[in-house]
Amino acid sequence: MAARTKARKRALDVLFQADLKSIPATDAMTQFEDRSDGLTNPYTRTLVEGVVAHQSRIDDLLSTYSAGWTIARMPAIDRNLLRIASWEILWGDVPPAVAIDEAVELSRDLSTDESPTFINGLLGQIAEVKDHLVLED
Repeated sequence: MAARTKARKRALDVLFQADLKSIPATDAMTQFEDRSDGLTNPYTRTLVEGVVAHQSRIDDLLSTYSAGWTIARMPAIDRNLLRIASWEILWGDVPPAVAIDEAVELSRDLSTDESPTFINGLLGQIAEVKDHLVLED
């Protein structure tokens, strides 16, 4: 598994934990780093901090393009995979196709049978409108 793929999986673990425990993602990240003795890929922290910094905007976009699915109704794994990939598409340094593919692959392993199709479609829409959005840094 590539280093960034592992970092995405670990960022998902952190965001999922924060979601389930209703704690700030930054606290979950600190707990994760404490358990791993600080041997965390820096990209994991980049993803978590990026999602935290832009979560409101990301969630607005996911709500807008999710065709009747509220953020709260989405499975927690899907919700957080979508947040990570959306951050990568909108503010990251990877091509949108890579962010989408990574999210779809993780959903195949970790979520429902319907999740890969849902995630692919939703992230595809976000990638399509990316150039027309006004984004803060």
